[in-house]
Amino acid sequence: MKTTIGQVLEEKGNEIYTISPEDTVQNALKKMSEKGVGALMVMLNDKIVGVFSERDFARKAILKDLANPSTKVSQMMSRQVYYMDSSRTMIDCMTLMTEKRVRHLPVIENDAPVGIISIGDVVNSIIKDQKSEIHDLENYITGGGYGA
Repeated sequence: MKTTIGQVLEEKGNEIYTISPEDTVQNALKKMSEKGVGALMVMLNDKIVGVFSERDFARKAILKDLANPSTKVSQMMSRQVYYMDSSRTMIDCMTLMTEKRVRHLPVIENDAPVGIISIGDVVNSIIKDQKSEIHDLENYITGGGYGA
């Protein structure tokens, strides 16, 4: 069985941490540290306008000379937002994340964010699916029947 995004969100929760594009990068980094997350959805008028991640900061702060406490999130955020809906599988997430070289995918339903999936969520889910499949195959081989 391939795990869906919705199933992962049910397990991990669907808390979404956001920030305004006009807020400072310093505030964004503090919020990510407090919440223990690697990315925030950048929201304006209840719409996602970008994603701000540790990776954005690491790549843009020094290289683009934006390492200033008053730098706005809008100056560093990733504006191209890729997303999934909750019915898609974690394999779908991995495929998109790999193709687009992103580590966080907002989950959107009816034009509204309902969660976020990280690369860590994807890896953990796929490992869990593989362990379950191996267990089922071992049971089948040893005569315990499939799914026993």
